Amino acid sequence: MRGNIKKRGKISWQLKFDVGTVNGKRRTRYATVRGTYKDAQRELTRLLTAADTNTLPEPSAKTLEQYLNDWLDSTHEQAPKTIERYRELAAGQIIPHLGTAKLQKLKPEHIQAWHKSLLDAGLAPRTIGHAHRLLSKVLNVAVKNGTLTRNVASVHRPPAVEDVEIEILTPEQVADVLAALDGNSLYPIVSLALATGMRRGELLGLRWGDVELDATTLRVERSVEETNAGLRLKSPKTKRGRRNISLPTETVTMLRAHKVGQMETRLVLGQGPIKPETLVFSNVKGGLLRPRNISKAWWRLVTSHSLPRVSFHSLRHTHVSMLIRAGVDILTVSRRIGHSKAAITLDVYGHLYGGADAAAAKAMEGLLK
Repeated sequence: MRGNIKKRGKISWQLKFDVGTVNGKRRTRYATVRGTYKDAQRELTRLLTAADTNTLPEPSAKTLEQYLNDWLDSTHEQAPKTIERYRELAAGQIIPHLGTAKLQKLKPEHIQAWHKSLLDAGLAPRTIGHAHRLLSKVLNVAVKNGTLTRNVASVHRPPAVEDVEIEILTPEQVADVLAALDGNSLYPIVSLALATGMRRGELLGLRWGDVELDATTLRVERSVEETNAGLRLKSPKTKRGRRNISLPTETVTMLRAHKVGQMETRLVLGQGPIKPETLVFSNVKGGLLRPRNISKAWWRLVTSHSLPRVSFHSLRHTHVSMLIRAGVDILTVSRRIGHSKAAITLDVYGHLYGGADAAAAKAMEGLLK
């Protein structure tokens, strides 16, 4: 007997099947399937195939909560900030709904019901998507480790996320911002953000040794990350993250003035001359600035000066929009802002190339004539 199916209820079936022998004794396993008889037949076939190919997992009583927490405690592939976010998603969105379920008993319908309960609770589709991707990542690990035969989270997609238009300053608003910042301590970092499209953490991790004022370039080598454990410097996630950025003449002039002012302050405080490892933007003691404090200071400024109420990250979006407005191709834009692939840049900013299709038609018109 390799396997049989026995009805347990109106839509429930018990599967009994052989999985081989140990010391001459036949080993029998059981499983329960909800659905039609054909569903039970398909599941029995899948289990027997897994047993024949030695890919059928050994029975485990671990719950999803136990497996998820074990993975979070043992993984070394993720940055500390990422692990913090994963723990928040696990504690807030996954464990309260699915944590008590046996890992090997999870079904696609559980995932579907989970999505619905999160939506009914008023959770944003974007957050549900983040939680879903974390769950799927962990279940993939369980499949690779032989604990599961399949990732049930791959059957149902999370709720679709509506496109949100990114915040961008117009050229006139950029001029207003820079004028309002004249003489303010935020002026250098805001000006450099607009001129380079660098991320907030990248700006705060910039050292004078990375800046070649005579060559009008700078090199992005690291970023500041803020976690519950404090601040740390980290390398870019991808090789495209390490990049050289050409600087406009006005930005070089601004950086020279900022460097002189910083040098004078250091001499007054007895910190000595500027060295290659000296941070371009630092606290009074020359240490790392907290990224969130920069955002708070920016928000206070735009509020008090009645400026457009956009986030600090919008300065990066504004930089990209100015490049596109100037006709810079998507590959150059992507490399300048450190995206790993041009497809990512196109996905985020493709709508800004609104006039490209009309230009293409114009070009064909001239060719056909």
